[in-house]
Amino acid sequence: MFRLSNLLSSVVEDKKERTLEGSIAIWNFTNRCNLTCLHCYSRADLNSVDRLSTEDIVETLPKLKENGVKFIIFSGGEPLTRKDIFDIAKSCRELGIITYLSTNGLYVGRNNAQKILDNFNYIGISIDGSEETHDYFRGVKGSFKMSLEAVKLLNSYHQTKVGIRFTITKDTLDDLPFIFELAEREDIPKIYISHLVYSGRGLENLKMDLTKEQRIQAVNYIIDKAFEYYESGRDIEIVTGNMEQDAILFLERFSQKYPHLKEKMRERLQKWGGNSAGRKLLNIDSFGNVKPDPFFPETIGNILEQDFSDIWRDKPNTLLHKLREHPRNIGGKCSECEAIDICNGGSRSRAYAIYGDLWAEDPSCYLSDAQIKGAIQ
Repeated sequence: MFRLSNLLSSVVEDKKERTLEGSIAIWNFTNRCNLTCLHCYSRADLNSVDRLSTEDIVETLPKLKENGVKFIIFSGGEPLTRKDIFDIAKSCRELGIITYLSTNGLYVGRNNAQKILDNFNYIGISIDGSEETHDYFRGVKGSFKMSLEAVKLLNSYHQTKVGIRFTITKDTLDDLPFIFELAEREDIPKIYISHLVYSGRGLENLKMDLTKEQRIQAVNYIIDKAFEYYESGRDIEIVTGNMEQDAILFLERFSQKYPHLKEKMRERLQKWGGNSAGRKLLNIDSFGNVKPDPFFPETIGNILEQDFSDIWRDKPNTLLHKLREHPRNIGGKCSECEAIDICNGGSRSRAYAIYGDLWAEDPSCYLSDAQIKGAIQ
């Protein structure tokens, strides 16, 4: 995740930035879902059967804690379809693990809103544009209204725990301004914008991904909004995901506004380190498979068959060793890129999907050599 709003304010105001002291686990607790989203990497549906028992999960949590996992993102499928989800969250809290809930919001209501807020440090609800766009993208008519009502309901408790999640594709690109207008109108404190990764139904719908020209236009718009919110004092945080190259474009734009702080920002971005799959990020899917990120084409173990400490810390395989190099040894344009210490080569999952090579360049990198040089020189 690239927390551009936090980086902007912390560098300009010379404050300590929000850093990840530890690792994030994205855990797909279920593959069951009440929607059929076009970009779904897990191909979730309502007929899926949960493979991991409550006991399987709860017994693994202390092992995650021992291995430096500080955050768990509850994902799916739709995690609220599990009847034991609050028990799992409670176990996380007892261990001091921060819990994030990623949900479509359709199972959020007045009967469980307070319980959700009590059990999760943050709740991200997916909104993929206007009503027409969202319902088409999510595959269920009326889902926009239900998701937005969930956002409003949770936000009405004024605990600043709620944000909206938006996946940017050709189908949703024109609705990008709508997302920001919605956050402004409803005083939603956070916007997370995810770039498409080629996996699951996202791979089947590869044609929906942005062109490089569209992407740079979209990211410039997002950066413009970050500057606007900061300069006006508007308290809306902007985060982008699955496109670490956004940090390079952000550096270029930042240096134009704050040239005297350019080197300080670059140092912060180098410390951030770009793509962290297999290093500070891991995924556990609904079958117990451990992967470097949710989209990754290879598994590195299974919690039902191996001790998590062996998988992650004590006996890491060759793949993890290579992923943990910084900067990584990536081919193509990355091999000569002067900014690879910032983005770390981007997504290995996209590289594999397009080139069949985990160590090829990220095919979605939208920056020209001239833009990269302009950012770092």
